[in-house]
Amino acid sequence: MPDDTDLTPQDSADPQPSSEASSETTSEPTAGDNAHRSTAAETGPLIELALKDLQGRREDLERDIAELTSRKQQLETELRSSFAGQSDAIARRVKGFQEYLGGALQDLVQSVESLELVVQPMVVKPSPLDQQGLDGSTATSSEPAAAAAAVADTFKPDEALIRDALERFLKQPDVYADPWTLRRSIDTRDTTLLEDWFFNQGGRGAQPSRGSRPRNILVSAGLISIIGELYGDQFQCLVLAGGPERLGEWRRGLQDALGLSREDFGPSSGVVLFERPEALVERADRLEERGEVPLILIDAAEGSIEIPVLQFPLWLAFAAGPNERLDDDDLL
Repeated sequence: MPDDTDLTPQDSADPQPSSEASSETTSEPTAGDNAHRSTAAETGPLIELALKDLQGRREDLERDIAELTSRKQQLETELRSSFAGQSDAIARRVKGFQEYLGGALQDLVQSVESLELVVQPMVVKPSPLDQQGLDGSTATSSEPAAAAAAVADTFKPDEALIRDALERFLKQPDVYADPWTLRRSIDTRDTTLLEDWFFNQGGRGAQPSRGSRPRNILVSAGLISIIGELYGDQFQCLVLAGGPERLGEWRRGLQDALGLSREDFGPSSGVVLFERPEALVERADRLEERGEVPLILIDAAEGSIEIPVLQFPLWLAFAAGPNERLDDDDLL
């Protein structure tokens, strides 16, 4: 029986179409690639906008920095020019206020020094009239005269030295003399005033003003020179002139007439200036407690003398005349 089966080898299926199909399959884009390209296309403009915004902000900041730097330089220039322009005015004000501040500080120091932390017991002394009544004796008319003579004899032992100094003041002054020595000349009316104060008033009393504050200061300078020869460093001059302008005039006058410096004026120096009589009295009390002698000078502009001043051994008050204007307030 014949075998109908065809044993002829058959050609295998052509692979070419399969290869082409595979090629076509790989060349087609996938969905993921398309999404990536779409995202990049959308974010590109956003990035450019963000970069432009940042660039604009950077330019704004640079302009602000440049403007602030210019303003800073302008302010520094104005400050330098303003300080240079005002320095002279400030210096004049400080110089004018310096003397007044010095006097105020002196008063403050003296007030602090005079504070009493311990209450002193009050001692009541019997009146001289009561003592006379207990003794049953009456005062005779010769006692006031004897007391006045005793006061007038205070400087009798030093009369020769005082008169020699007064005669020396009438001669040509020595402008190069040592400090605390009178470097200016005075006239006979000035020496007469001092003679009366020394030998008739015993160093305690008022004398008529010489017509102006500078002239009174010159007479006071001669008095300070003589007291300095008598007491040496054991005395301190206390000047009462209620006002910084008057005190400044006293300071300058005594500096010129006695060759003093600013260091000679102060609580621990030779001359102390006061605006208030209470502070002067406190200072004089402290000097007497230390065994020193206060010399009190009262400006003619002071209308009255405080009673506590009268207890001290050496004081000179200038009394202004009826037509004399020594008060600075009268000139306004």
